[in-house]
Amino acid sequence: MDGFMLFKAFLVGGALCLVGQVLIDCTKLTPARILVGYVVAGVVLTGLGLYPMLVEFAGGGATVPLTGFGYALAEGTRQAVKEQGLVGALTGGLTATAGGITTAVTLGLVCALVGKSGDKS
Repeated sequence: MDGFMLFKAFLVGGALCLVGQVLIDCTKLTPARILVGYVVAGVVLTGLGLYPMLVEFAGGGATVPLTGFGYALAEGTRQAVKEQGLVGALTGGLTATAGGITTAVTLGLVCALVGKSGDKS
């Protein structure tokens, strides 16, 4: 892997994180709404054909942030619709992101079992 590709990934991933931080600091949006906005933005930008170009340019810098999850949902759905028709619209996104969803649920369970629950006071 060449250094320029790493630089592009760092630049794009950092820019996406910077936008999120600015939204947290300068708006009254909750972090949950920002996260959902990132996923929706990834889906919309993929639907418009813009996000695949960003993925080609930045690689992991575009696929690892939450906008990349939206990209994976949209691409999985598009591919499944092409192969299976209307049924693919219902199953494609979940199939494409099953690994990430499974990891999130499993790690959430592990953290819940290991961590100590209680109020923050």
